Amino acid sequence: MTENNNSPFKFRFRVRYGECDAQGVVFNARYADFVDISVNEYIRAVFGDYQRLLDQDLDVQVVSLTVNWKAPARFDDVLEARIRTGRIGNTSFTLHLEFYRYGDDQFIADADITDVMIRSSSMSKVAIPDHIRAQLEEGAPGVLISHAGEQEPA
Repeated sequence: MTENNNSPFKFRFRVRYGECDAQGVVFNARYADFVDISVNEYIRAVFGDYQRLLDQDLDVQVVSLTVNWKAPARFDDVLEARIRTGRIGNTSFTLHLEFYRYGDDQFIADADITDVMIRSSSMSKVAIPDHIRAQLEEGAPGVLISHAGEQEPA
């Protein structure tokens, strides 16, 4: 791991009205969507483009997702996913995500997602190639991607 890994990759997005439940908070199942969009942005940052994996006849499939909730998020909140690569095994790797409300840094939830590396053409798992392993170990420290249109807090 590099020393820069102390600064996680960050992805910001805004909670939409349709993602909230009758209690006025983000519906629990929506966090799987939040993990998915955040991880896609992370993969783009790490590999340059998701297509680069596919061009090598490689892809990833989710084998495990756990979410732990700490505080509610509500409509129009800007959430910031902070992502670091966790364990890297022979054929799988885990990403750790923490979600914070942008502006007051309230810890909302955390998640761990484990993906297995597959050969796209055969849909069978394969060992993570050394160059992919190196990119995952490096991560995307200090990178910020935002889809939220947020204003910097005063």
